[in-house]
Amino acid sequence: MQARLRDRQEYKLAGALLRADRPLALAWWTVLVLRGLLPAAFAVAMGVLVSAVEGGEPLGAPLAAVGTVFVLLQVLVPVHLALGYNLGDRTSAWLYDLLTEACLEPPGMGHLEDPDLSADLTVAREFDAGMTGPPLSIAMDFIADGLVTMVAGVASAAVLFAVGLGAFGWWPALVLGGAWLSTHWLLKESGVWRDRRTEEVRRAQRDADYAYRLAVDPPAAKELRLFGLADWTLERFVNRRARLHQLQYAATRLRERSVLASLVVVGAANVAVFAALADAAADGRIDLGRTVVLAQAAVGTAAIAFGGLNWALDGAAAPVAAALRVKPAMAPAGALASGSTAAEGMPAREIRFRDVTFAYPAEPGTPVLDGFDLTVPAGSSLAIVGQNGAGKTTLAKLLCRLYDPRAGSIEVDGVDLRRLDVESWRSRLAAVFQDFIRFELTLRDNVAPRGAPDEVILAALADAGATGLADLGTPLAKGYEGGTDLSGGQWQRVALARALCAVRLGAGVVLLDEPTAQLDVRGEAEIFSRLLAATRHCTTILISHRFSTVRQADRICVLEHGRLVELGTHDELMALDGRYRTMFELQAQRFGPGAPADPDEQGVVLDALS
Repeated sequence: MQARLRDRQEYKLAGALLRADRPLALAWWTVLVLRGLLPAAFAVAMGVLVSAVEGGEPLGAPLAAVGTVFVLLQVLVPVHLALGYNLGDRTSAWLYDLLTEACLEPPGMGHLEDPDLSADLTVAREFDAGMTGPPLSIAMDFIADGLVTMVAGVASAAVLFAVGLGAFGWWPALVLGGAWLSTHWLLKESGVWRDRRTEEVRRAQRDADYAYRLAVDPPAAKELRLFGLADWTLERFVNRRARLHQLQYAATRLRERSVLASLVVVGAANVAVFAALADAAADGRIDLGRTVVLAQAAVGTAAIAFGGLNWALDGAAAPVAAALRVKPAMAPAGALASGSTAAEGMPAREIRFRDVTFAYPAEPGTPVLDGFDLTVPAGSSLAIVGQNGAGKTTLAKLLCRLYDPRAGSIEVDGVDLRRLDVESWRSRLAAVFQDFIRFELTLRDNVAPRGAPDEVILAALADAGATGLADLGTPLAKGYEGGTDLSGGQWQRVALARALCAVRLGAGVVLLDEPTAQLDVRGEAEIFSRLLAATRHCTTILISHRFSTVRQADRICVLEHGRLVELGTHDELMALDGRYRTMFELQAQRFGPGAPADPDEQGVVLDALS
């Protein structure tokens, strides 16, 4: 299957050029063919000119033909370069548009985590970054040179055949053309370039790219300097790049035996053809003009060996093919069950997880949730606790319909989520995830990306304790004029304000996944009290490790290995003397030596410290 896909990569590139800008692509191909035919035309024109000189005929027309072809040879090169640059640039933009649409169009997230798509997605995402080869706008010139050379070689062979068919014979064109064409097989030129895109090469490329990103991207800058890892990172990058270059060199180096075989075949063919040409000229079977044409055509036929499927063509065709494969493959991978029922006013009674089982695409045999069953009454607050990997965040993702359960169902007022319109249901949700997004936009657009009245935004910021951070029109990025950046805790307040703004605009379910992890204990207690007050009419689901916050929820769910193991209020779970009490007491001990052992006294300590 992979071999068949690779065999069609060049066709996919040609199709992408036409789909990106058909008039420009047709102009580029037209000039390419003209450039390829001109060397053969120049040989014919020179032969005609020599024949006219030899025969004492008028030279005006032959000289005009030679001059026209010569001028076109010079003029079409920069014209073709400009056409190729613009066509490559437009094709890159079209492919990025296609890739962006492919990533954003599916309503779910499975396509972004599908291991079967990861290689193509990586290649397609960074194909124009210049790490594995020149950007497409620049590669078009290399591609054009290779194809022009191939066309020129074939055209010269055709001239050699047509002109020599009478007095000289038909065989020289086939012998010489076949000999030069055989070098593609002897040197495996048309195949070894694709060896640069093997799985081993792609792994080396990923390793090199990762080391490069460590060095140039801001997130790793602090740790690299703090732990003295600058030299380690540089050495890692150099080693990974060297390994990548070794693999690429091994795929494209010339093999000695193949080179010798090519020399023997090509040498023998040229000796035979030029000896026959010399003999025919000496015997007078061909005149001087025809000899000039045949000699130039014989020399031009050598271009067959040096044109065609070069590294630039394969280097550009492979990522283009990957980008084109991604879109149709992503749609089913990120698909969700299509529902049409509107979710207005929901939930009114409850949210029910009914025997839910789920595993992520990358690990389909490892369920994160296994027979999970829970009912959340509408208008109540539920806290979910458990060890890392227990499935807490997965519950939030399923409720947001970023994925669908593999088995079981999630019901809202008795209606399966899969029967609800996705966008309609999501309009009823507000969420803050651990890895919430930080838009390099204004404070106004960070709180309400889809727009809201300023008074609603300001009220949401006040509810989140984020008043006075900046003016609503201030960009939250130092790279912009008048922009500023925020601390981790301030950004978390902005993310909370985003969710609270959605609540003010009608959301009825609030999901909070570690919403105050970057705040201190006092700030967390203050913010959560504000959150409960602002969302008292909503169904609120909180995921947190801090029990000073968790204990304020109406009920607490203890999750372990994807299953519900305990459920109740804080006091009920402490009295149960099970997993919750164990975790609560372990966290209480962190507040200092001699922390009280009695659960009630621990609560007092936690309340005091919060």
